Amino acid sequence: MSDVIVCPACGAKNRVPAEKQHLTPKCGKCGHSLVGAPRCGIVNSLVDSQFRQLVERSPLPVVVDFYSPTCGPCRILAPVLDTLADAYGSRLLFFKLDTSSQQMHAARFQIRGVPTLLLFKAGQVVDQLVGVAPQEEIARRLDALLR
Repeated sequence: MSDVIVCPACGAKNRVPAEKQHLTPKCGKCGHSLVGAPRCGIVNSLVDSQFRQLVERSPLPVVVDFYSPTCGPCRILAPVLDTLADAYGSRLLFFKLDTSSQQMHAARFQIRGVPTLLLFKAGQVVDQLVGVAPQEEIARRLDALLR
């Protein structure tokens, strides 16, 4: 099994085989280190200091889940997002940002309730979902994001 890792420097997608992930992978296009770079097909953790580089400068559309670990609806939504991240593979990047410890961007985007999903394209918010939505509704919005 290989992971697709998006280079934070040039945006190239790099396929890194599982048996070589313990090594220090580098981008095949620009040579930049891929250590700590976001992986496609999973929900990546995000902190405020990474937001600009990983979300706003991403060459791929991005979904950010603003959540709290003590929130019941957030725990209900988490496996749905895991399933969607796997289904959309290398077409989207998924992130989760803990609003209880990372408050800067929650305040910036005026997140008043969790869970809140913000959908970004070319660094701009293009859609928002507040609360737990059915998987089909989220998938419909993701399909629109990819058009």
